[in-house]
Amino acid sequence: MCGWRKTAVTAAINAGLRLVRAPYIAYLLSDDVYQPEHLATLLATLEADAGAVLAFSGIRYHYNRYSEGQIEGCSLQLVQVVQRRGDERWIERTDLVSDDHERIFWAQLRARGSFSGSGRITCEWVRHPGQLHRFIREQDGGGINPFRARFQVAHPLRFHSAHGNFIDEVAHYRHYRERPATPQAADGLTILLVGELAYNADRVLALEERGHRLYGLWTSSPAWFKTVGPLPFGHVIDLPRDDWQHAVQRIQPDVIYAQLNWQTVAFCHTVLRANPGIPLVFHFKEGPFICYEQGLWPTLVRVLRRSAAQIFISAENRAWFRLALGEMLDPARSFILDGDLPKVDWFDESWAPKLSEHDGQIHTVVTGRPLGLAPFSAIAAAGINVHLYGEQFQQTVPNLLREGLPSEFLHLHPAVEPAMWVRELLRYDAAWLHLYTSDNGGDVRRARWDDLNLPARLGNYVAAGLPWIMRDNGDVLVATQRLATELGVGLCFNDWYDLAAQLRDRQLLLAKTATMRGARMQFAFDNHVDALIAILRQARA
Repeated sequence: MCGWRKTAVTAAINAGLRLVRAPYIAYLLSDDVYQPEHLATLLATLEADAGAVLAFSGIRYHYNRYSEGQIEGCSLQLVQVVQRRGDERWIERTDLVSDDHERIFWAQLRARGSFSGSGRITCEWVRHPGQLHRFIREQDGGGINPFRARFQVAHPLRFHSAHGNFIDEVAHYRHYRERPATPQAADGLTILLVGELAYNADRVLALEERGHRLYGLWTSSPAWFKTVGPLPFGHVIDLPRDDWQHAVQRIQPDVIYAQLNWQTVAFCHTVLRANPGIPLVFHFKEGPFICYEQGLWPTLVRVLRRSAAQIFISAENRAWFRLALGEMLDPARSFILDGDLPKVDWFDESWAPKLSEHDGQIHTVVTGRPLGLAPFSAIAAAGINVHLYGEQFQQTVPNLLREGLPSEFLHLHPAVEPAMWVRELLRYDAAWLHLYTSDNGGDVRRARWDDLNLPARLGNYVAAGLPWIMRDNGDVLVATQRLATELGVGLCFNDWYDLAAQLRDRQLLLAKTATMRGARMQFAFDNHVDALIAILRQARA
């Protein structure tokens, strides 16, 4: 069975199930292998167990690994099973994309009977770059955006990989898709978005809502969290990747707005070279360091030098590039705007009491990678509860989970969507940023990416009005600490007991929470979009 590029595998299987009349069903995708005795062994296993609805074999995988049954970390694979025919049907791609067969089919069969293993290795699940699960599973380089880019899925997805977060674009973006498109204003720009949009991608609709027409031209190899089109919220017209040069000539954009992370640098450079008559504004979220590592530094320099304007994530980041590139960066054409700011739509005011008001304990939250929260035993000893959100991030910190969960101070939650940011996260006293000790001594030349960065998680923390927890790095150059100090929203600490004392100071915490709530609209992309439009117009002039 093959043909994924034309239709989803599960839809093809269901079409076959509707036609089958035999009492048993086996599956063989075109890239997998049966050994000669495979089917006979599984049929014998079923016949020996009248209560079994499915038999499974052992399996060879990754060409030199073996399992006598289910592969650790995976569900049973199609090639290793034979089932009794029934009325069950696989959940199809229009309802859910997942590499977890348990979630999309096996659980239905278990309601009808047991699964029985043959104990013999009689098939092979062949490893190769085109395996579907590798486009779905984040830990294998897949995820919702690599999947979307690979198969050019034009509709919003419900997506849940075996080890990642459940994502429901259908519900999340319904209000955008159902509203009519904004008519182009008399002075509206035609803007070509190039690259990828990372987190909070729906922010670009603030441009469309002001009467500007948006087109999209996306990188073909995004990371799982870097949003590419076809955009699930609509109102952006995609250009074809196979003939994009002619498409750009046809639409004649006023300006190219290229963004955002290192994976798009080479593609942005290609677009810049192919369209010398169209001004390109380059919005670069990251620092130079991964571009060094990936061999992209010369390309990045060319994009920065040749672009009509540049936008950096922080003042510290811009200072680094100005020092490195000197006169190649015109101060009049370089600007500051965080590229991951969320749209104002998610900044509701569903305020409610905090957990600490009920139980008297300290409750903190982290919605990204819990960098620096170690040793967790010391955090627990200080009486600080940590609530960690997101299955994807939980998978990346097994040592923290092993240490933290027995302490009863570590609490795991599923990912929280923007529509729930305020009402879910406001329950906590404060939120964790990256914890690290800076060693730049105030010299931008010695800065690391942590020193220059404003993490994407700031958006959901700010929406919920949460003060930020960070190590006290004194007067050295750290973008998050500088911003927290300017706003008066930081809890800068030296040790866990120092932090616990600040979190128990109710007057201090109430004051910083009130300050954060008052400042949060500074972090809504919509409140910066007029300045961005001015940059785009200036580039065009």
